[in-house]
Amino acid sequence: MTAHVAVAFGLSYSIGFERQLRGGPAGDRTFSLIGTAAAALTAVAITHNAGNAIAGIVTGVGFIGAALLVRGDEGIMRGLTSAGAVLATAVVGVVAGAGYLILALITWALVLFSLEVRYLPLLWFLDARRFLGRFTGDDAPPRPRGGPPGALE
Repeated sequence: MTAHVAVAFGLSYSIGFERQLRGGPAGDRTFSLIGTAAAALTAVAITHNAGNAIAGIVTGVGFIGAALLVRGDEGIMRGLTSAGAVLATAVVGVVAGAGYLILALITWALVLFSLEVRYLPLLWFLDARRFLGRFTGDDAPPRPRGGPPGALE
C-alpha cells in the first residue's frame, strides 16, 4: 500500500508542477495532497471493502474544483483546466491506490499530454485555438447555404 501511495504522490506532484509552471490557480502542493489522499483513502477502502469511501473522494474533489473556478473580467470563466486537472489527479490517485499502477501511469501520461500538447514542439498544430477564425461558434446565427429560399439547412 505504501508503494501505491508513493507512486500517486509522485504522479500527482508532477501534474501540479505543470499547473504551477503554467500559472494555474493550484500548484504542486495542492495536487500532491489531492492525489496522495485519494490513493491512501482508496487503499484503505479496498482493504476494508468500503467502496463507498471512493465516492467521497469525488464529492470532495468537486468542492475543490469549484473553488478553483473564477469569473474574471469580461465574464470569462477561468480555472476550468485546473479544475479538470484536479479531478484527473484524484482519479490517478484512486487508480494507484487500488494497485493498478500501469493504468495510473497511462492516465498520468495522458493527463500531462493533454495539458502540454500545445507547448510540445512538433505537436503545436493540435492546438484548436489555431482554427478559431475558420469556424463559427455555437452561438453564431446559422449561415445560409445557397438552397432555395426558406429551405432548412
